[in-house]
Amino acid sequence: MKILSRLWILLLPVFLAACISSQPYPEGVPITQPMSVTQVRPPQVGQQWVYNVRNVFNQELVDVVTETVVAVGPQVRIARTSLRTGVLPEEIQEPWGFILQDPHWSPPQRFLQTTPLWPEQLVGGWSGFYRSRYQVLGYPDNDYYWGLNINAVEWQRISVPAGDFNVLLYRNEMPFFTSNDFSRVANTRYEDVWLSPEIGRWVIRRSFGRYLWGGMRWNNALWEDYLQWELVSWR
Repeated sequence: MKILSRLWILLLPVFLAACISSQPYPEGVPITQPMSVTQVRPPQVGQQWVYNVRNVFNQELVDVVTETVVAVGPQVRIARTSLRTGVLPEEIQEPWGFILQDPHWSPPQRFLQTTPLWPEQLVGGWSGFYRSRYQVLGYPDNDYYWGLNINAVEWQRISVPAGDFNVLLYRNEMPFFTSNDFSRVANTRYEDVWLSPEIGRWVIRRSFGRYLWGGMRWNNALWEDYLQWELVSWR
């Protein structure tokens, strides 16, 4: 039974993309590993990325988010603003490429041990697994288990509103992490990320989560937001 449950979780993103997603799955063109790419562009104050955020189920534009590097040092701080709601929680990396405070998921997380934001080697086929614990931002009294699988898939050439980019497609899996919501008895999250080392950020990020309450099965699991971020402009 455990094997069948694990197989369902692994295959779920494929079924979703094929069957229920109204926002088309991004289709890049596979390319040869760029020999000149060895690292992601280092951060500088003033670097900025603007994203359209869409609901994958119905293609609705739910927000436009602007992210700007405001501090560089031992910590890299990225200020974030929403066209819909105003100021958002910051993203903090320590050092660059390792996440300390992650506002991407709800609720925002602050990690006790940082984990990579992208593959440590920018090579298709690379993989890594990381364990950490996180606190909910603003609530430091409790912390929760977090496990992260990173799998680099392949290099692609892909088009977004901001232009054409060489990107490394990688997949993140967060299987059976612990939620701060104790009514949840099982939790999983997944995302596909198209990282452009040239700009120091992703050009597309497509993510969702599912969870169970007591007595539920995975075929009836509840949804977190299913969103796709797409780059509009950068500097």
